[in-house]
Amino acid sequence: MARKFLWVVAILTLLVLLGALIWRLFAPQMMQMAFVPGDSFAESAPPPAPDYALPASWLARPDLPENPALWTPAGYSAAPKPAAAVFFVSPTAFLSRKAWNAPLDDLETNDRLDLFARKQASAFNGVAEVWMPRYRQATFGSFLKPGPDSVQALALAYSDVERAFDAFLAAQPADRPIFIAGHSQGSLHILHLLKSRAAQLKGRLVAVYAVGWPVTLPDDLAAMGLPGCTAAEQAGCVLSWQTWAADGDIPKALEGFTAIPDLNGKPIGARPMLCVNPLTGGHGEAGVERNAGMLAGDELKPRAVGARCDARGLLLISPTPTDAGPFVLPGGNFHAYDYGLFWANVRSDIEARLSAHAAEKLGGTALPAEPDEPADDAA
Repeated sequence: MARKFLWVVAILTLLVLLGALIWRLFAPQMMQMAFVPGDSFAESAPPPAPDYALPASWLARPDLPENPALWTPAGYSAAPKPAAAVFFVSPTAFLSRKAWNAPLDDLETNDRLDLFARKQASAFNGVAEVWMPRYRQATFGSFLKPGPDSVQALALAYSDVERAFDAFLAAQPADRPIFIAGHSQGSLHILHLLKSRAAQLKGRLVAVYAVGWPVTLPDDLAAMGLPGCTAAEQAGCVLSWQTWAADGDIPKALEGFTAIPDLNGKPIGARPMLCVNPLTGGHGEAGVERNAGMLAGDELKPRAVGARCDARGLLLISPTPTDAGPFVLPGGNFHAYDYGLFWANVRSDIEARLSAHAAEKLGGTALPAEPDEPADDAA
């Protein structure tokens, strides 16, 4: 009986090792088979375009009776009369290979979008009305097989984002401060949006949170005509970070960025990317004591992770958390938790930048920026 048990263990171990080897060798092909649509973009009819005059075309906006972006963890609450507004573009929630672009009535996609509104966009509700458009986002497979089909799918998605932004801007008082934010695919779209529309927001733009998508230095910032944030309580600048475990497969991560095009269509290659540490508001390193609260489920867990920006622009966290959630990607990629790992700090960062913007508008001086690293005690 013991010999049979050992044989079973040996066979199971062999199957696990074989599975791991197959995955390592053929993961890209397997992912494409699972997520890339079989038909070309031209062969698949796009879903109907959203009408942004209708509440149903928005995931979050102030007049929606059930607004998921108003969620907060215990100890926080949404502002009853926010001073600002945020245009937040959600990340990829459409995982189907049945179409290149998401229909607005896909139930599974909409469930994921509600989750993104609660766990990401909610960080803004302390000072800003949250506006999140539903849009015909490109399917996840678009990022697995670059080519003409994925380019057209992303262009269709962007056309919705641009129309939604026009509707959002038209609904705002002329002097209301504006945040622009997103995650992943959403950040890709807001970067293109700012390249063409940043001039419209002159004097009103508090900050841009282009999280979970590479912002190439210096080219993408130059294309938008905006600086990267270098300190806390700085207004009118761009924040971006992409989170990986410090003990993760960083060389593999950097290899994955090389072919991604910047805003001018040039592959990133070995160029550095903007990294703003959400624990400091600048580029400096911070230990766990600076983390005011990571979302673990629906609760905030303080002092969960510290973070630092590496030379290429990845945000590396340590210790590696085990309770951030179930969607950590291979190699220590915490992409799905770029906001959640630092939710309380991001919320404070948003408030500080709005205060700095208000001080600048009044002709005063903003409060001194928080240093990237605590000063040493006097001897």
